Amino acid sequence: MRIKDGFVLREVAGQIMVIATGEASKDFHGMIKLNVTGKVIWLALQEGLTEEAIAERLQEQFDVETEKALQDTRAFIQQMEGMGFLVNE
Repeated sequence: MRIKDGFVLREVAGQIMVIATGEASKDFHGMIKLNVTGKVIWLALQEGLTEEAIAERLQEQFDVETEKALQDTRAFIQQMEGMGFLVNE
């Protein structure tokens, strides 16, 4: 799974935002604001990490339990899939 071409993460005025560029902006108009956890997951998806590897990264950075990290990762991925930001490969 990876982030579709045309969706980029930017920091704007201290806020973490996902915006659509190029062809992606024809179907998605607007921006999505992420928190720090969302940013970590987004960047990990860009790296091609699995859900489990992303959850491990969350554990390391935020000192959360395994199950909570995995739940948060899965919830974020489901939301991004529903919004059309991800493709399965």
